[in-house]
Amino acid sequence: RPSRPVSPPQTLKQQRDKLRQYQKRLSLGLERERALARQLLRDGKKEKALLLLKKKRYQEQLLDKTENQISNLERMVQDIEFTQIEMKVIEGLKIGNECLNKMHQVMSIEEVERIIGETQDAVEYQRQIDELLAGSLTEEDEDAILEELNAITQEQLELPEVPSEPLPEKIPEVSPIKNRPKAELVAAS
Repeated sequence: RPSRPVSPPQTLKQQRDKLRQYQKRLSLGLERERALARQLLRDGKKEKALLLLKKKRYQEQLLDKTENQISNLERMVQDIEFTQIEMKVIEGLKIGNECLNKMHQVMSIEEVERIIGETQDAVEYQRQIDELLAGSLTEEDEDAILEELNAITQEQLELPEVPSEPLPEKIPEVSPIKNRPKAELVAAS
């Protein structure tokens, strides 16, 4: 099966994990060698114990170097991941700038100033009207205005036309309908 491409942070993380496994093996080996050195000293084999302790010391130094390498790898992973985040932010800023530029091409500063000016003029005009009306109308004026509004509203209602033909003298009989539901009155709102 084809392998997927591995990103730099994943590769570094894999190397870090391998170094950690190596550290564990070294640590276990150091403990065994220390116990073996004790046994050699008890058996009177001081030279072999000394040689084993030198080897142990060398491995401890390797262990320290491995720890430094792991720290460096972790810093590199963090730096790479942070750089990737920065790149995404920069790409987002770039897209945002392109959108702003397109919007600026559509609407010039003069157009925005004109719209704002017209809006401010309309607000000022409405404020002046409100000030004039606020102080000059009495309660009677308000009632008269409401009556005029009702009259205009009534004029706008369309009433059916009155028939021009004379009404018949006799009303034709209508057969009664059984079980006719009563009409319900509904309050006007």
